[in-house]
Amino acid sequence: MGDSISAGYGLKAETGWVTLLQLKLRQENQPYTIFNESISGDTTAGGLARIDKALSQYNPELILLELGANDGLRGLSPKKMKSNLAEIISRSHKAGAKVLLLSMRIPPNYGKRYVDMFYNVYPQLAEELDIPFVPFILEDVALAKELMQKDGLHPNAKAQPLIADKIWQHLHPILEL
Repeated sequence: MGDSISAGYGLKAETGWVTLLQLKLRQENQPYTIFNESISGDTTAGGLARIDKALSQYNPELILLELGANDGLRGLSPKKMKSNLAEIISRSHKAGAKVLLLSMRIPPNYGKRYVDMFYNVYPQLAEELDIPFVPFILEDVALAKELMQKDGLHPNAKAQPLIADKIWQHLHPILEL
């Protein structure tokens, strides 16, 4: 469940990190199928509004939760973002699903205080709810112009394998439990 980064904004579906991660699961003989419930522009409030339907429709064992960037880009409250993410995680756990939280960052022009408050939501939630999280999934991508689309916000096709590999490093140990 995510936003444009997981929906593959501006990309052919088969080149997005979600599809590449599904291929990696098959290569590793993992019996999992990824259902991509990501919507470009989605916020944590949107994810919260959609989580119950997704949980009942798919009965997932694991949720890859990549939301929050659009909350930040709109200057929404990090406290509300944290509350929404916590509720998504809580509902997922109640439905029997583990959660891997995929963290995002926002551009520095929002000011250090807001940028720090925004990003700190992810490690705080991970610690408070005892869930694994992936530090900024675009860490090696966001500042590399050759890996970003012209809008400077969305990774291009060349970046997708890097994102999939970063997530795989954190996902693989969960699948082995």
